[in-house]
Amino acid sequence: MSLSEFQVCDRDLSDQILAAYLQADRLAVDTETMGLKPLRDRLCLIQICNPEGQIVVVRIAQGQTTAPNLKHLFESAGVLKVFHFARFDIATMLHHLSIETAPFFCTKIASKLVRTYSPRHGLKDLVQELHGVELDKSKQSSDWGNPHNLSEAQLSYAANDVRYLLPVQEQLVQMLEREGRLELAQACFRCLPTFARLDLLDFVNLFEH
Repeated sequence: MSLSEFQVCDRDLSDQILAAYLQADRLAVDTETMGLKPLRDRLCLIQICNPEGQIVVVRIAQGQTTAPNLKHLFESAGVLKVFHFARFDIATMLHHLSIETAPFFCTKIASKLVRTYSPRHGLKDLVQELHGVELDKSKQSSDWGNPHNLSEAQLSYAANDVRYLLPVQEQLVQMLEREGRLELAQACFRCLPTFARLDLLDFVNLFEH
């Protein structure tokens, strides 16, 4: 199947798009929500991009609790899901859609482990340094709650959050391997589902003295 460069779906992936994405070894994934507290703030969009740059934005309906094809894809052991700040995204999809995402890679954690020369680990900083593209983040704080009335600028922002994530992940893997920290990064990723569940139970600073 040949996807167009950018598609918008309602509630879930089609069977055809699911089949196409299951052929990928890696997918870039991001979410847009009404805020940063998964228990309070609903999930509005899920964006996905494969290595060929084919992007799908899935609009999640208010009150929606299942998305079988998204669940199949994100729980597929053969497809690595790449996030920036995976802890939030996997908690959000677990709470709202009962999706237990695995396996995955977090570019924010990878950046903090290997880009120790910089205090800046946001996606915009990574894309600019490692891919030479300056992202427009003007729609970062935006009302995503009416998915059928999203502006072109909002959809462009949502797409760009996954468009450059896989090339950034490739470079971070190379840096982690070079510095001998890839195994440490993978160990950190394995801990994130536990942290996500703690976040959903509202535990804060559990490991502090």
